[in-house]
Amino acid sequence: MSSPTGPQPISRFPVPERADLPEDLRERFDTVEEKSGFLPNVFAALAWRPDEARAFFAMHDALMDKETPGLSKADREVVVVATSAANDCLYCVVAHGAIARVRSRDPHLADQVAVDWRKAPVDARMKAVLEVAVTLALRPAEVTAADLASLRGHGLTQDDVWDLGMIVGFFALSNRLAHVAAIPPNEEFYLMGRLPR
Repeated sequence: MSSPTGPQPISRFPVPERADLPEDLRERFDTVEEKSGFLPNVFAALAWRPDEARAFFAMHDALMDKETPGLSKADREVVVVATSAANDCLYCVVAHGAIARVRSRDPHLADQVAVDWRKAPVDARMKAVLEVAVTLALRPAEVTAADLASLRGHGLTQDDVWDLGMIVGFFALSNRLAHVAAIPPNEEFYLMGRLPR
């Protein structure tokens, strides 16, 4: 991404050359780049701390790369968009907005959720999910047992409810890392999923 003063750095912290990374991270980065056509900036930004990068990506995959009865992959991305918007995280809103567009096959939903999830065209189940998720992101002490029970009433399993809490907690970490490192979104994310293939 460029700005009037030139290309924006990927991070305020060191960004190692890929050739200098441990082999497992190089292989993962190569696979991601081959699949998507580019390497998301968060990968490069986290790479200077390999053990933490591995743990971060393992947690991401465990939470986001699965379908469960109450939370599809698209739902999970929409949760990330809503909570990242609440945390003012440009990187995560743009990156996960792109993934949400692709997974939901809806070119508008991520933008609508990012601006005001309350008015976004989602069903009652997803509204309840986003209500709890955003409350947990901003005012965690206000989330009650009754809130969690309401999610069960909307068809989420106990595992789904736990996943929701883990996703919100994990992306609170991600949002804060993106802020402290000033990680810019890749230009490629802005266009992903906006036009039919």
